[in-house]
Amino acid sequence: MSQPPDSHVDELLSATRTAIGDELRSLTYFTEEDVTQLYLRSDLSRTADLVGFAENERQGFHSQSLYANTQLGDYQFTVRVFENGYLTRVIAGEHGVWVTTDSMEMDRFEELTSALSSILQSFDPA
Repeated sequence: MSQPPDSHVDELLSATRTAIGDELRSLTYFTEEDVTQLYLRSDLSRTADLVGFAENERQGFHSQSLYANTQLGDYQFTVRVFENGYLTRVIAGEHGVWVTTDSMEMDRFEELTSALSSILQSFDPA
């Protein structure tokens, strides 16, 4: 499995923790081919189907081009709402991350996604 360089893993995790603090449940990096969980909160089970989640979140690569040049502007991020929390997906070019969180105020998602997008754009996944 590929993952971003260690310095970028640290940057992604630090930015995520700064934006959302203790509400962070997990942080997962993905490309079209690979998926790597970078963080999982200690009170959670490792039973999540990362490959299944990744297949769904990879649809965001298509969304980037689908929404390009529309009157809505460029695609920025996706937030999915679940009974026990949220999943936020951010994609930049050929790679992305999804973050799962406990419940939190919606404005914190914009701060989170802005920071993650900036970091993802700063490195090439190759």
